[in-house]
Amino acid sequence: QVQLVESGGGWVQAGGSLRLSCAATGSIHTINAMAWYRQAPGKLRELVASITTDGSTNYADSVKGRLTISRDNAKNTVYLQMNSLEPEDTAVYYCNAVIIQPWYSVPKGFWGQGTQVTVSS
Repeated sequence: QVQLVESGGGWVQAGGSLRLSCAATGSIHTINAMAWYRQAPGKLRELVASITTDGSTNYADSVKGRLTISRDNAKNTVYLQMNSLEPEDTAVYYCNAVIIQPWYSVPKGFWGQGTQVTVSS
């Protein structure tokens, strides 16, 4: 079994900062890409940022310059540093990881349980 455990969400005023963490645990051979998604009320889940094993990153246009994704491969952990937060960033944030398990060579996507981020104006 694989679990992705998120932490770091909460409430913050506009202009403030939060840092999200997501640790992958369990039967893991290799973690490929890791990413953060978010889903606001009444909206579809959207990609916020992604990062490959070698550190290449990709961001949604709406967060470029404000949010930074990073990872610690030794800890199987991905982070999302969120600065200059705006009310429009309010959403449940989910981490995602593409993982190869020891006995199964096909990569599989796993999701965290989600963490609420609320930005007040």
